[in-house]
Amino acid sequence: MTEALTLIEASVTLGGHLALDRVSLTVRGGEVLGVLGANGGGKTTLLRAALGLARLTSGEARLGGLPVGSLNEFRRASLAAYLPQERRVGWNLPAWSVAALGLPHLSPAKARAKALSALAEVGLAALAERGVMDMSGGERARVLLARLITTGAPLLVADEPAAGLDPDAQLQVMELLRSRAAKGSAVVVSLHDLTLAARGCDRLAILAAGQLVALGPPEQALSPDILRQAFGLDGGLIPTRFGSVIAATRVAKEANPDNPGRVNDQLA
Repeated sequence: MTEALTLIEASVTLGGHLALDRVSLTVRGGEVLGVLGANGGGKTTLLRAALGLARLTSGEARLGGLPVGSLNEFRRASLAAYLPQERRVGWNLPAWSVAALGLPHLSPAKARAKALSALAEVGLAALAERGVMDMSGGERARVLLARLITTGAPLLVADEPAAGLDPDAQLQVMELLRSRAAKGSAVVVSLHDLTLAARGCDRLAILAAGQLVALGPPEQALSPDILRQAFGLDGGLIPTRFGSVIAATRVAKEANPDNPGRVNDQLA
């Protein structure tokens, strides 16, 4: 399949801190790549660097095989669509109008038709005329996901699209992104829920302190060693008839023999 996104030894420095440290990966059409890591691990920085929204200190990012730095904003938008984790909407526009914001090149009638189709895909067809500020947070999140879909870009990048949603809506979001991949799109999604990532993604990229510590299928990327290194967890993936789930607990701490009142963290 076509390479939708490529990072080559990509590094980003923010405020004197190395937020992304020589990360290399490739995402092709037809797959869902999950980006995971603890808070501050570099997930959002990776997504923004891939899209040219965060300046690379070194290395390279490519969209559709083209260096991001060589693309104007219109060409970049034709190659990738981005859903940031902030779900701010400035005006109480109807849901269909918000979903159509990514289609300025289409006539109003065609843009509305595509927006209505996307809203139906995310389960909000009945709320197409409702103002987004009159919706619940979960409903508003799905409207913004519909806007991502309407672009038709070959690469869809979503930063924590399942955050704050109820379990049914979380599964619906992942099923929707998987359906887009099945139609040929490349999907990159950052997540905090390890079980959701294991069940919904083809491959996982695990970040710790800005470094890529694992890249591969969920059963490899969520090994006990990686869970311990990246998340401070003791545990692993357990297969069930509903799909794999993570069973884990925090890394145990042991008493400090020199000072019984303190503990030693096994990760230290």
